[in-house]
Amino acid sequence: MTDTPANATNVSELERLKTLHNGTKQQLTFSDAEFERRLSGLRKIMAAKELDAVILTSYHGIKYYSDFLYTTFGRNYALVVTADSSTTITANIDAGMPWRTSYGDNIVYTDWKRDNFYFGLQEALKRNGVKAARIGVEDDALPLMTRQAIAATFDGATLVDVSQDAMRQRMIKSAEEIEVIKHGARIGDLGGEAIKAAIREGITEYEVALIGTEAMVHEIAKTFPHREVRDTWVWFQSGINTDGAHNWATTRKLQRGDILSLNCFPMTSGYYTALERTLFLGEPDARSLQVWNANVEVHKRGLELIKPGAVCKDIAAELNEIFIGHGLLPNRTFGYGHSFGVLSHYYGREAGLELREDIDTVLEPGMVVSMEPMVTIADGEPGAGGYREHDILVIGEDGGVENITKFGFGPENNIIDA
Repeated sequence: MTDTPANATNVSELERLKTLHNGTKQQLTFSDAEFERRLSGLRKIMAAKELDAVILTSYHGIKYYSDFLYTTFGRNYALVVTADSSTTITANIDAGMPWRTSYGDNIVYTDWKRDNFYFGLQEALKRNGVKAARIGVEDDALPLMTRQAIAATFDGATLVDVSQDAMRQRMIKSAEEIEVIKHGARIGDLGGEAIKAAIREGITEYEVALIGTEAMVHEIAKTFPHREVRDTWVWFQSGINTDGAHNWATTRKLQRGDILSLNCFPMTSGYYTALERTLFLGEPDARSLQVWNANVEVHKRGLELIKPGAVCKDIAAELNEIFIGHGLLPNRTFGYGHSFGVLSHYYGREAGLELREDIDTVLEPGMVVSMEPMVTIADGEPGAGGYREHDILVIGEDGGVENITKFGFGPENNIIDA
């Protein structure tokens, strides 16, 4: 048996928490004043609900209030907000990066004990002299086991959902947010042009997707050189693969006569934008052209309906009537549009601002929404495929509406003769 060296460290003696201010704070996506504006809004929610603190655990919640976008890999992350502090709780595996890339303070927890994350939550309140009796949480994105563990950590505290109130705050964009979103739309258009130029018979879907993604990533890096470059992607679909809006690229080779679906998603520091277009490789047949033009008709009318004072469900109802006139309403695949901001295919969604029959939200200045009708005709039927157009609109303070998507749509623009 070997004796333990005198200077050996026991696992039980290792730090549960760390301060890792490694390097210097980096330039964030938004100004300090913008983050204070957001935190002030959250604190108004806290005051209305008589909360001592809020523990945000979602990708979108933490990103919105701190600018830090975590990578979970099986670990928990949080942003703890009190009346006068905000502290990210992050895993030791990320070292000093979360502190460098976030607004506010940071506590790092280690892997040396299973419950160190929850110990970090306690420490964030302790350091700021807060004994929490009522704590806000995000029930729309909080796993039950994590919620139960938070409740056990703060024994006797009441957990109160703040997710819907926080979502309503995110629905109104600031001037700084809108500037980022406009860059995203511009970059999506660039990706679309790169894709359009690459379309030819015999090229695979995934090769086209890579070309579009690369074009956008380079422009994002050029436009936002101080931020992470991550998460941008393309869904490029052909033939039967166009039937669903969220179908990933495959190895299928493009064939003359194919219906094509171009979907560019530049991610600019956690802010999602999109460009989506129907195209054809060669002349479409008569039925395909008829369905395409019907969807374009709905799209054009939808663009006209988006304005201050319009009600989401009323927009959906009017557009439904156009599809009914074409006999295509049963072929509609989802609602007519949604809010933009901090969201992605794996986090976020401002569900209170979707153009659906069950949403009674009134459109206001500062909101950013899409118009994106889609219908799908089943394989084997005339005109088979998925037809989808997508523009992003900003509702201005003066009541005007700006379409920030510039890529052309419809048969006059997107029949590719290659």
